[in-house]
Parts: sequence; structure tokens; C-alpha cells
Amino acid sequence: MVKETKLYDQLSIKPDANQDEIKKAYRKAALKWHPDKNKDNPAAAEKFKECSQAYEILSDPEKRKTYDQFGLEFLLRGGAAPPGENPFAGAAGGMPGGFQGFDFGAGGGMPGGARTFHFTTSGGGPNPSFSFSNPESIFAEFMRGTGGLGVDDDDGPFFPRGGGMPRASGGRTRMRSNFPSGGDPFASSGAREATPDVTTVERALPLSLEELFSGVTKKMKIKRKTFDETGKRTTTDQVLEVPIKPGLKKGSKIKFKGVGDQEEGGKQDLHFIVEEKPHPLYVRDGDDLIHTVDLDLKEALTGWRRTVPTIDGKQLNVEKSGPTGPGMSDSYPGLGMPISKKPGERGNFIIKYNVKFPTSLTANQKQQLKEIL
Repeated sequence: MVKETKLYDQLSIKPDANQDEIKKAYRKAALKWHPDKNKDNPAAAEKFKECSQAYEILSDPEKRKTYDQFGLEFLLRGGAAPPGENPFAGAAGGMPGGFQGFDFGAGGGMPGGARTFHFTTSGGGPNPSFSFSNPESIFAEFMRGTGGLGVDDDDGPFFPRGGGMPRASGGRTRMRSNFPSGGDPFASSGAREATPDVTTVERALPLSLEELFSGVTKKMKIKRKTFDETGKRTTTDQVLEVPIKPGLKKGSKIKFKGVGDQEEGGKQDLHFIVEEKPHPLYVRDGDDLIHTVDLDLKEALTGWRRTVPTIDGKQLNVEKSGPTGPGMSDSYPGLGMPISKKPGERGNFIIKYNVKFPTSLTANQKQQLKEIL
């Protein structure tokens, strides 16, 4: 039995709703009332604010547990409410508008002082109290946490008309407010610390040239730390399927949003960074593959023949009847690596020649060479 249901009512869900149901309800309400989609409806901003505030508490297992046991007034004050004071006075039963009327100097802290929240002080007294985030910020963090897979983070904004959904850059979130004041609608209740940035974890992904040539899906097992609905820290295993496009280059990033450890600012992002394993036959240079053929001096001067394998299994018969100079090379178009941005096209296969000179010559050999050359 919960003490009150006001926040659940804001999202049109029951008090026993699980986290998935809470997320679905918030997404539906937030998209319905977002100011960018209701520019001709001033009341939509208030609706958007209310559902975002409800989600901010109910999506956090620790805050939700406190709310269920003691109610919103207790949570806002950081302790028991003074008798006879109504935190919703003048709010018509809705979410409190700014909480300026609270006497924060009265009332105690959490029972026994054992529970600690990362809340800020909303002014008016020394007791710690919870203050809501900017609704835009709540919505942005929600969209980041429910994001999927991206390559090079080239996703566009959520709202095509340019409103509402802030872009993420470098692991940080930039906020743009749609509220009349141009900033935090709760600014009058005191300064609030910024929500911590969601961190990004980078992990190397070594791949062979054959895997980068053909493309492959790698299954990577990760461990992640999250909070269950009771607020307990748990560790779970998850298997991610990492798609490798043919022709992907070293240093490319394959990005997963919100799949890492749960933190105060949300869930960590995970970036896999492509690394190329050394190959016994080829060296990659952009979209080209280079193969080196070693020749002794006699071969270089009088001619030679070789069979050279390509990365896709073909055999090239290469021969020269005349002298081959040091540093010479031949290029075979369309036999290199796939060009990831140009499907169906490939780079060049380049064969370089390395002439091995003798380390010493006898006097007789030197004389013969002088006579020949």
C-alpha cells in the first residue's frame, strides 16, 4: 500500500507498475505534451513538466521507495512535514509549481540519518531537500537511456523541426529550454547542481583483415551494474551483437547507448573501437592492401616469377623478364579492401618489390660485375 498516488496518476499507471511500464507511460505522455509539438497550446508545457517530474521520481528505485512509504511532501523536504501544512496549496492537486512556500527551516531529516540522497538544497533552510530537474533535461536523459546502436554517432535530432531533443556530443548533453523563462522553470526555488554527465566506456575490438574485408557480427559479453526495483545494486551479464561493416577502418567507433553501468546521470554508453590485427601477408593503407615480394639481386637483374595470393583467395601470376629496381611496384585496381561508403567498390592491391643486395663480394665477383655492367 502506497501513501499516495499523485505521481502515478500523472503517468496514468498503477502503483505496482514495473520500470518498463513506467518508461512506456512517460514516453507516451512526454511525446504527447512536448512543447515543440504543442506550440499553440500553452497548457502543454505544464503537462509536460508534470509527467517529467513524476518520471524523475518513479524511475529512480530509491526515490520511488521513499515516495511510496512517506509521500511527496516528505521527499521534497528531506524529512517529516510540519503538521497542518499543505504542499499542494494553490496547485489544484497537481505538481507543486516552485515550492517557494515551504518552510525548509522546520522538520527533521531522514529517520535515523541512515539514508543519503544526492539531492540539492532548494533554499529557505539548512535541511536537504529534493528539487526537480528541468523537464527538458529529464526528457533528454530519458531519450539517451533508451537509445540504441549507432556508428560514429550520426543520429539526427529526435524532433525533425529542431525542438525538444538536445543533441549529445562527446558524452555531454547540451540543453535548450522551451519554457517561457528561457531557462529552468524552478530557478526561483534556488540553485541546483547540474545532472552529472553520463560517462562513456571505450573498449578495443581487435579484428583480422579477413573479418574487416568480409564483414562479420561479433558477439561481445559485458557485465553491467544496475539497480533493481528495490534499489539494490546488482550485476548482470549481457551479450551485445556488434555489426562490422565490410571495409571498416582502424579507429572506427561502434556505439551502444545506455548499455553500461547505471550511474546518477543515467546509464553508461559503450564504444567499441576497431583495431586491426597484424597480417602475415598484407599491410593496409586506407582502402588499399600492400604485399611485398622479396627478390635477390640475381632475380632482380635477370627476371623472376611469383604467384601472389589476394585477400579474397585469388592467385595472381606475376613475372618480369627484365631488371626490377628497388622500390618499384605494380597496382591492381579493385583487388584491395571494400570501400565502406561505396558499396561494391574496392581499393587497389599493390605489390612492392624489395631487392636484397649481397652483404659482401669477392674481388673476382666485383671484377666480373664491372665487366658485365
